[in-house]
Amino acid sequence: MIRTYFNQRAAIWDKIVAENDRTKLERMASRLNIKPGSSVLDIGSGTGIFIPYLLDHIGQTGKLIALDIAEEMLKVAKAKGFMGDIEYLCADVTSLPLGEETFSAVVCYSSFPHFQDKLKALKEINRVLEDSGWLFICHTSSRTEISEIHRSILSVRDDTIPDKDEMKALLQAAGFTNTRIEDQSDSYLVSARKP
Repeated sequence: MIRTYFNQRAAIWDKIVAENDRTKLERMASRLNIKPGSSVLDIGSGTGIFIPYLLDHIGQTGKLIALDIAEEMLKVAKAKGFMGDIEYLCADVTSLPLGEETFSAVVCYSSFPHFQDKLKALKEINRVLEDSGWLFICHTSSRTEISEIHRSILSVRDDTIPDKDEMKALLQAAGFTNTRIEDQSDSYLVSARKP
């Protein structure tokens, strides 16, 4: 159902839904601990709104895999012709067709609320992260604002961000440490490390 929802909106996503404030996107990308040469998995890439900002941080020697459950969203992203070592992959976050300890960072920009089994997804993310690798869950709106928007849309009304305690418990159960949750009026950022 979630795949259908996003596939049906892929063609209009950038015009009516996506964050288009470059300053907010650049600021969020700069808050992530992603260094040049990093191998990054971007889960829920959608139409690629955040891809250029990730590519800026990984540089010429980094690698990015843009993953999404909705193939139509990925088609839109791919058609934008981003330059760099980038690969597009249509897959479900709860069953990643990727090897263990492959990535130095995993980014979930504006996608985590839509993970239908959040604990299973986090365990899969932990599996594909290298030791000492980082997970970043981020939005350019607050947790409250995102939850309110989703609750107003029938197809995604249950797709919300867990509260702080539940999020910490999920991350710990999935094997993450060094969890930090920053919920501000204009952004939401979770960072957590695989030991």
